[in-house]
Amino acid sequence: MLQTRKQLVKLSIDLVIGLVFSFFMYIVLPEFSFTGHFIAAGFVFFVCAIAASVATHLLWQRMEFKVFRVQDSRLIVQFIDRLRFSYTVEDLIDSIQSVLEHEADSSVLYVNSENSYVIYNSPTRIATDPETLEVLSRNFPETWSEGFYLIDEKLGLVSDFEHARGFFLVYGKLHFYVLCRYMKVFEQSIFDTLLYEFANFQKRTRTITQLTAISELAKEWDMVAQTQMSFLPQKMPELPKLDIAAYFRPLVNVSGDFYDIIPIDEDRTFFLLGDVSGKGLASALIMGVIMNTVKIIDNKEDLPGVIRAIDTAIKSMRLQDKYAVLFIGIVDTKKMKIRYVNASMADPLIITKAPDGYKIKPLQSTCSLVGIIDLDEIVQEEMSLYRGDVILMASDGVSEVMDDSGVELGDTDLYLNTVRNSAHKAARHFVNDIADLVLSYNGDKKLRDDVTMLVAKIEE
Repeated sequence: MLQTRKQLVKLSIDLVIGLVFSFFMYIVLPEFSFTGHFIAAGFVFFVCAIAASVATHLLWQRMEFKVFRVQDSRLIVQFIDRLRFSYTVEDLIDSIQSVLEHEADSSVLYVNSENSYVIYNSPTRIATDPETLEVLSRNFPETWSEGFYLIDEKLGLVSDFEHARGFFLVYGKLHFYVLCRYMKVFEQSIFDTLLYEFANFQKRTRTITQLTAISELAKEWDMVAQTQMSFLPQKMPELPKLDIAAYFRPLVNVSGDFYDIIPIDEDRTFFLLGDVSGKGLASALIMGVIMNTVKIIDNKEDLPGVIRAIDTAIKSMRLQDKYAVLFIGIVDTKKMKIRYVNASMADPLIITKAPDGYKIKPLQSTCSLVGIIDLDEIVQEEMSLYRGDVILMASDGVSEVMDDSGVELGDTDLYLNTVRNSAHKAARHFVNDIADLVLSYNGDKKLRDDVTMLVAKIEE
């Protein structure tokens, strides 16, 4: 295309100068014979040829600067401007088509060199030829360093713009090839800016892709959270002789904590509270498995059998390093007893009224954690209950919350005194007092764990 324009310019100048000189000779020397005119025409043509060459050179230099050096550099600048405001591959392709292909008459090949995947290629012979990609992949493999490079007629590396027939940009595994025949007319310094903006474009698209994925994942997390919440009691059951309340504050949408209250008959109620190790989707999945396992067990009075069923269900999921700690118990308001198995939960308490104030009775662990190691003997314990007793079941998000000095709440007299001082209140107010204590003790820091409590108070 470049040579064609140059030949057209030279031919036009030759014709114009030849016609002018011939007309001048005819007017000035009309008395010349045909031979004389022929000789004069030859002389004029010789002079015209020299003049045309000189004029062509001067005019071409001016046109080259005006049309190519200014205009084509302007096109690269235009492409850079478009690239600067491109946020997706579709934006980039639109810029390629409208500027590099349509305006700059170039062919583009955009490739992921790691697997030779063509992200985009111009609809030209060289860009669509499989051999082109094969040669480029062989000459510039995925290990090629990031930067700007020139390529020659044979798609090999070249060091100077004069002999370059294209260029390519490398960012990570992405290779961006632009093939054209007038590299020497471009301002060389502009390619540093092009490489910089190309790298920024890749960072932007990666960030946007991640944000989009997070957004989509967030929608999925919301669905998981909604499903998880459906496993938990939607409202507290109304039970004779029992006042029940719960508090559930997940650290994120999806929690590993869980609880349930299942009436067995008029006098007996099954309680469950537990915590799955870790956070995230896997923990939520284990939580759902545990809740579902408990619901479908017919004989909930066999507490060791319930623990073994949960242990089997978790292990069947084959999720590495996932386990649960949990407390299960049956409160019998007729016999005024609680039978329970504590599978490594640290915090179950009974707060009972005594002549000198409220006393705290811990419900010690009777079983190892569930779902990851072989279970040995599962011990079921039983304790007596009295009117006004409060049973507090809580996840470690309550006792292990820390103040600014790193002291855990469960190790303080403040916690035990709050438990004693609030024991006379209704279950709902008791739970709120403990929750307020947890949040105030934590201060302005972000909580580090889910906070879950289940309280049952024997009516007086």
